[in-house]
Amino acid sequence: MLKLLTNDTAHGQRLDLWLAQQLAPTPSRSRLQALIREGLVTVNGKQIMEPRFKLSKDLEIAINIPPATEAEPEGEDIPLDILYEDNDIIVLNKPAGLVVHPGNGNQTGTLVNALVYHCGDSLSGIGGIKRPGIVHRLDKGTTGVMVVAKNDHAHHHLSQQFADHGRTGALKRTYMALVWGMPGRGSGVINLPLVRSCRDRTQQTVAGTAHPNARHAITHYTVLEKFGEKQNATALASLIECQLETGRTHQIRVHMAHTGHPLIGDRDYGKALKTKANRLAEPTKAMVNSFSRQALHAYSLTFEHPSTGKVITFTKNLPDDMQKLIEAFRQITL
Repeated sequence: MLKLLTNDTAHGQRLDLWLAQQLAPTPSRSRLQALIREGLVTVNGKQIMEPRFKLSKDLEIAINIPPATEAEPEGEDIPLDILYEDNDIIVLNKPAGLVVHPGNGNQTGTLVNALVYHCGDSLSGIGGIKRPGIVHRLDKGTTGVMVVAKNDHAHHHLSQQFADHGRTGALKRTYMALVWGMPGRGSGVINLPLVRSCRDRTQQTVAGTAHPNARHAITHYTVLEKFGEKQNATALASLIECQLETGRTHQIRVHMAHTGHPLIGDRDYGKALKTKANRLAEPTKAMVNSFSRQALHAYSLTFEHPSTGKVITFTKNLPDDMQKLIEAFRQITL
């Protein structure tokens, strides 16, 4: 229940117009008119159902704004690259550019819309209206292997595995990333807690351990290949394998950027090293500048099947755009 007291500015004004001015930007004036006509607005305790009702000073207005109900996503005929499917799960290769579930600015054209179309009503209610069957996610620009639950039992079983992060079970997630520079050692562990950025709420940042909202985050990495290596063992770029011990939002991207090796193409966390591309000769330079996503691929996923208990692994080789980028870097000579 929202309550307001009218002031001098309300005298002679319409109820809907004055409320819209006081509550801008939301709810909208049309939404307020609907609430009034539904009998959800009172003035001095009396129900007013006419938006044109004229106001005066010192009136108490009460608005009962019901909670917004989530719209069920509609099925859309979006092609899916399915690696495996049975009655419990779907394992698929997510392409770059596909958002996993509906959200702000992405109400349609998501993986969930494609899954609803593919599975019909069988996904209804599994894991929530907006995220039916989703037990983990990949960023819009990240490609690779994902598993989706097709029933409540599978959803619960898989969700437990992802919540455990493989500490006591079979879950294992392996990613391939193309980064600027080369980590100081051939392999290592990045143990840095993460927190939502105060500058941009859609991004994450490394936090001090004393931060009240810090979340434990650990990434294991191994350098697989170095590009443009000099005699002093530095490199212009490198291909690394990352294994997640935890699965925080943007974890690999933030960890690598914090260590000075942001992912190539990462517009959010790699802006500081964008000028590195200027050191490249054409056509590699043009290819890097036009690479419109972070060079990150979920290469392998291992988990326990929710019904059979069998430990299964699915892998998907690097997509064409990353392979072409790697081939271009292999031609670099410094």
